[in-house]
Amino acid sequence: MDVFDKCRDGRLGEYRAAEAIGLMPFFRELDRWPAGDLVMLGSNNYLGLARDPRVRKAAAEAVDAFGTGCTGSRLMNGTLSLHRQLEEELADWMGTQACLVFATGYAVNLGTISTLVGSGDLVLLDTASHASVVDGARLSPGRMRLFGHNSVPSLRRRLERWRGQGDGGALVVIEGVYSMEGDLGPVEPMLRTCRELGGRLLVDEAHSLGVLGPGGAGAAAAAGARPDLIMGTFSKSLASCGGFLAGPTDVIDYLRIACRPFLFTASGVPAAVAAALAATRIAREEGWRREALADRARQLHEGLAGLGYRVGDPPAAAIVPVVVGDDWRAGLLWRALIEEGVYTNCCVAPAVSKAGAMLRCSVEATHSDHDIDRALRAFEAARSKLD
Repeated sequence: MDVFDKCRDGRLGEYRAAEAIGLMPFFRELDRWPAGDLVMLGSNNYLGLARDPRVRKAAAEAVDAFGTGCTGSRLMNGTLSLHRQLEEELADWMGTQACLVFATGYAVNLGTISTLVGSGDLVLLDTASHASVVDGARLSPGRMRLFGHNSVPSLRRRLERWRGQGDGGALVVIEGVYSMEGDLGPVEPMLRTCRELGGRLLVDEAHSLGVLGPGGAGAAAAAGARPDLIMGTFSKSLASCGGFLAGPTDVIDYLRIACRPFLFTASGVPAAVAAALAATRIAREEGWRREALADRARQLHEGLAGLGYRVGDPPAAAIVPVVVGDDWRAGLLWRALIEEGVYTNCCVAPAVSKAGAMLRCSVEATHSDHDIDRALRAFEAARSKLD
């Protein structure tokens, strides 16, 4: 056996065949933003802040003041006043005692779960969990178990079984809004179940931060729930790169000295931290962005449903999935939409189930009625091409 044998997996042949006929929807080069004359329905720029002049100015000023990088970890020389300001702002926003900023959102879940779940503990994950959540659970020395997607009874059975077997702790991880289908996590009943059976709840607010809840504080805030830990990213609504964990001071301080993906990663660069700080303040203050986002998502969903596309329930946030069901047909629809001037995300296994190939559409607060109408005309034209 050769460790390179796996690199000749048959699925790579499919990718190369798709690339040869212009159907490869991944690693596209988008050197202009917005992407030329395209209607962008493939970005997580939910609040439309990635090109906001205030956010760009904050990033540029941080480069002037601190340089392009800290060239060290947060532990050593990589903590700036910007990091402290951002952590204080986020803790206030989330209503928690403390907050810790990481260089990437992926590292938040990877580090938090693998550090907190010990050898005698259990981590319980929703079957639709993000890869960072799954990898954090796999990296931990504890046991990992799955429960049915958004199923409170399934979670309850798992926790009851665990409580009858051992004395370790249990960490439950759910998402405020799930990244592919865009459905809302049942935060309040999940939290109630955890409280009753002695589990701790971590809510990943990556796709709900800035979008839902009072002041955009997320799905947990929208549900009136206070989970034990809240995770969020800067790469969606907050127009930057990085992530954070918010929670009790004791937990945050422990992670500060024990979490390896935090300790041994270079600090988030000044421009990214400053951009996230500026975007956080704007997101909290400008409620019209959430209202506009909800209107655009509803407009797109209703229009696609009227055209006969499989779009599921009304959108909980910014994501509108168009379920196609076949990888190649999803690729053909993606290309037809590009030709009509609309960019979407083509999602196939393992990002979704093999039967669930889809185009993942996401709207932005700064989309206009004209943008959505143009996108719907493109979907109508694309369908006629494929039929």
